[in-house]
Amino acid sequence: MNAKNFDVVAIGNAIVDVLINVDDSFLIKNSLQKGSMTLIDEDKAKELYQSCTAALETSGGSAANTAAGLLNLGSSANFIGRVKEDTLGRIFRNDISQTGAGFYTPLLKQGPSTGRCLIYVTPDAERTMCTYLGCSILLEQNDIDFSILTKAKVLYLEGYLWDLEAAKVAFKSAAIECRDNGVKVALSLSDIFCIERNRESFKDLLENYVDILFANENEITALYESSDFDSAVDNIKQKCQIAVLTRGAKGSLIISEGNEYLINSYSFGEVIDTTGAGDLYASGFLHGYINSKDLLTCGKFGSICAGHIVTQLGSRSNANLAQLINNS
Repeated sequence: MNAKNFDVVAIGNAIVDVLINVDDSFLIKNSLQKGSMTLIDEDKAKELYQSCTAALETSGGSAANTAAGLLNLGSSANFIGRVKEDTLGRIFRNDISQTGAGFYTPLLKQGPSTGRCLIYVTPDAERTMCTYLGCSILLEQNDIDFSILTKAKVLYLEGYLWDLEAAKVAFKSAAIECRDNGVKVALSLSDIFCIERNRESFKDLLENYVDILFANENEITALYESSDFDSAVDNIKQKCQIAVLTRGAKGSLIISEGNEYLINSYSFGEVIDTTGAGDLYASGFLHGYINSKDLLTCGKFGSICAGHIVTQLGSRSNANLAQLINNS
């Protein structure tokens, strides 16, 4: 790769992750479907936030999680996302800054409050999420410092933002700027419901602007309305330079230039919380990629990071991921 000032710039929803341990009766009482992600309004977010004691509050959102994982591994990263000048906004800014990430997006003075994701973790390690997007949805092209993009090796885009027209414009403009300056563009599909709402425009983004795709098994089958994983793989083969498809305990599959690389999953103990598994896989993969590792090694790095993060609460690793990779 050409010489760059830092490794990755990530753009995504700036969300404070609020992790809460509950039992199934809480989900039933609040009519929450286990394993789902539900969008809620500000009033509901305040009501739920006040109804339980948080076990952990951290800067979150998919792209922010990936940026934090990269920094843990020893790579450099900047994050772009919208928060407000309020309590949770300050929590986000301070927490993401403590990871070492560059975060220069100005805090909003007015408008919706900072977004939050209430993550209810049941004893079986399943996560049920209620998300209030807040001011994160106000991200637009003017919030992106294009001079920062051109200094990175990889631009990482979070698919959750694709519901928003202003964000679509910002994403495409950022991708074009990167393409013209030798910066690789990576996209995480993020969510099957977002895919179903924006299937054709997602395909256009993928086929015309993206070099590296991250998706799990459900997301890639939803994108191509495939009956099974194998037929989805056949569809994606010619669509982008590299497709990274995760399958949980089944491992992952990397597809590039007609070649397929099967990566085993890693287990480091009991599964406690699956929050951030896909995000940390992307961290490990990108860390390998920007350091010119072969795709099998990149996949191994991703699998190790994902295998570790599910053994703890939250998506900020309590272990040195670089050391974990070196010892595995």
